[in-house]
Amino acid sequence: MSIAPPRARRSESVTHLGARGTIRAVLACALQAWRAQFVFRAATWSGIIGTTLQVVLVLLVWTAVYGARTEVAGVAQHDAITYAVLGAVIATVFQPFVYDTLYGRLRTGAIAFDVMRPLSAVPMTLAQQVGAAAAQLPAAAVAVTVGLLLGALGAPGSVLSALAFTLSIVLGFAIAQILNFMIGLVGFWTLEVSGAFHIYRMFVQFSSGALIPLWFMPEWLSGGLSLLPFSSQVFVPLTIYVDASPGAHTLAAIGLQLVWILVLTVLAVLLWRRAIRRLVIFGG
Repeated sequence: MSIAPPRARRSESVTHLGARGTIRAVLACALQAWRAQFVFRAATWSGIIGTTLQVVLVLLVWTAVYGARTEVAGVAQHDAITYAVLGAVIATVFQPFVYDTLYGRLRTGAIAFDVMRPLSAVPMTLAQQVGAAAAQLPAAAVAVTVGLLLGALGAPGSVLSALAFTLSIVLGFAIAQILNFMIGLVGFWTLEVSGAFHIYRMFVQFSSGALIPLWFMPEWLSGGLSLLPFSSQVFVPLTIYVDASPGAHTLAAIGLQLVWILVLTVLAVLLWRRAIRRLVIFGG
């Protein structure tokens, strides 16, 4: 009786899993990550309260910045406040700190079993990211509701702006998750990802325009940041949201997001392959 080599067995397992099995496994990973965010009720409530306080503070700060003026640097006060409030909410959803699971699997060596499973560790990790991000939606919903009650949120610039914003925010979320995944792979070299994520999180909040819109930055700085993928996460969707006259510039902005998704996907694949080469399983 011949025994199939390990590579052939793995291939048969992948084939047996099938498209339906893969989808079910990915959804299960997302659901597990979503539930994990609600295990500790105190953390859940602190997240809701924290996001709501951010909205209130953003409203107070930007109201004070504008003072009696209705426009600064060509940006209306209400548009700036709407942008800032939505930026705080989006940052909460886009940047959940969920890589403690990846960090733990790297430190314990459990990542080796993830690699050998029929479902690759890549879709499993991305699904966990999406599930954890979805768990932030209740906090985001409460914060948006408070923003509406306080009059801090305005309607989209137009119907076309709303439609373009919906597409753009999905693309921005995809860019954020790919970048998060790439930063998580640092653990294959350092076995420590918390420091890298704290640095990344601070940098992305600034360069994405989540803290300060690129409108108010020096031209040389805003011009450089607008070419990076970080601005495509927050700044691009929100400028589309408040834009009353979408047009060719809107299509160009969304096109740039698509280009960044393609480029970052290629880079993530290359980085993942390089990371796997550093993994030693059973001494081989």
